[in-house]
This record gives sequence, C-alpha cells and structure tokens, in this order.
Amino acid sequence: MRILVTGGAGFIGSHLCERLVNDGHDVVCLDNYFTGSKANIAPLLGKTNFEIIRHDVTEPLLLEVDRIYNLACPASPVHYQFNPVKTIKTSVMGTINMLGLAKRVKARILQASTSEVYGDPLNHPQNEEYWGNVNPIGIRSCYDEGKRVAETLMMDYHRQNSVEIRIMRIFNTYGPKMALNDGRVVSNFIVQALKGEDITVFGDGQQTRSFCYVDDLVEGMIRMMNCDGITGPINIGNPAETTILEFASRIIALTGSSSKIVFNPLPSDDPKQRQPDISLAMEKLNWKPEIPLDSGLKKTVDYFVAVLKKG
Repeated sequence: MRILVTGGAGFIGSHLCERLVNDGHDVVCLDNYFTGSKANIAPLLGKTNFEIIRHDVTEPLLLEVDRIYNLACPASPVHYQFNPVKTIKTSVMGTINMLGLAKRVKARILQASTSEVYGDPLNHPQNEEYWGNVNPIGIRSCYDEGKRVAETLMMDYHRQNSVEIRIMRIFNTYGPKMALNDGRVVSNFIVQALKGEDITVFGDGQQTRSFCYVDDLVEGMIRMMNCDGITGPINIGNPAETTILEFASRIIALTGSSSKIVFNPLPSDDPKQRQPDISLAMEKLNWKPEIPLDSGLKKTVDYFVAVLKKG
C-alpha cells in the first residue's frame, strides 16, 4: 500500500515508518521538523519505497494514498507549551486537512490520540468509556483539548462522510529516538543519570505512569489500522503502573549512576495517575505489550549513551 505518516520524523513516527518500509509498503513521511529529526529517518533514506515531504499539516496537502497515520503534533509539554496556539492548530487544522484528504481519496485514517484526553483522571484505571477530567483553560489544554477535538472531528467525518477512521489513545511511550530535550520523564531521568546530574522529581514522586515500549505501540497501531469494522477509541499502553519515585530509582540502578534524587514543585494540571485499561485492545486487536520495562529501558539507555557520546 501507499501510506502517509504525518509526523513521520518524530520519535514514534520514525519507528512506524521503519516498520512499514520493512513490511514492503510505499511510505511517504511528512514532517515540518519542529520536534522531528532527520537523523531519526536517516536509515530509511536509501530505500526506494520511502520518501520525505517537508510540510506542515496545518496547510492542505494533495496526495494519492491508501492509508494515513496522523501523528503530527508535539507531544511533550516542553514543546507543546512553547507555541500553544500552533499546537492546537496542529491538532485541529491538521486533522481537518488529513480527514479532507482521506475523504477525497477514500483512504483509511488512524488518529494518534492520547491518554491526555482523560486529563487528571477521577477513574482509575482509565477505560475508553471514561469522558475525562480536563481543564479547558489550563496550560496543558492546547494539547489535551486539541486531541479531544481531533477525536470529535474523526467521529463526525465518519458519521457524516463515511470516512474509515481509527482512534487510538496512546499512553506513555518510550524507546530509542526520543529527543534529548524531550522534557518528559524517561528521557529526563536517563540523561540526568548518565550525566551524573541530580534527578528532578516533581511533587512527592507518588504520581504514577505506565510505560509502553515503542515497538509494542507500533505493533498495536498496525493491528488497529488493519482491523476491519472498528473505529475506536482504543487504549494502547502498558498497564504496569509505577510511581515516578520508583522509576527514578530504577533508572539510577540501570545506569549505575551516582545521581541523587531532588524534588521540585508539581507543574500545573499534571495528572496524578496514569494506567490504561487495555481490555478492549486485547479483545479487538489481540494485542498486549510484550517487552518488559527493564529490557526496553536498557535499549533506551544504550541509545542515549550513543547520542551523548556523539555530543
């Protein structure tokens, strides 16, 4: 198939492009390189079934494709709060443009949504029927509400125009190709530990996250795209929950670092709990995460060691 991946030079997008190219598809990678990196897709540049378009999804695009994975949007608070207006435009205008393309060429489209649609959840763990607890005027709302609107647009294009849609709610994902300046907990802790710097834990460290290795996520995305008769939303993530404090200790042990843990104030609207209920993914996609946290973290640490050596 001819497949478009928006945000294809990003962390998750580059892994998805690599998998699709290796599976024999013709892949078009679209990215404006705000948070994506040419280095992420460098190994694919010599492949005859891979091409890159430098383009911003907030602008319309004319292409002929069979499938669209819409991943374009900065996903780290550091990046999405840098230009919040552009962040919400990417989720809203970008999704409208991709849905317009899907409608015109009759392509199937998967929207990379997020666990952030649940906000600071009052239900735990979070299942797909939960409507969330999101602050619509907070500093994270450009991302949270942008993704919620993207889901609305997907459903409305499906109901009104019969566009074949898939909505996936992605929980915390980690692995090689994360940006050094990503600003999220996995990259922050690993880089701080490798440099021997203090590891900064926000709040008391008792807030929880659930970490899914990127290869598991990509497998879930492809299964969902290939599955007929479902629209979603479906949660994809690892239900193994850990506190941030436990996670920091784990990183110190894995890296053999002398770093100390220090505590900073908790940012506004930071969710206290994150744990996906993946019953639907197991039932509909026969999917569950396979890669244990320690083995995934070892690969991620090795990646950051190599990046830091290059300087």
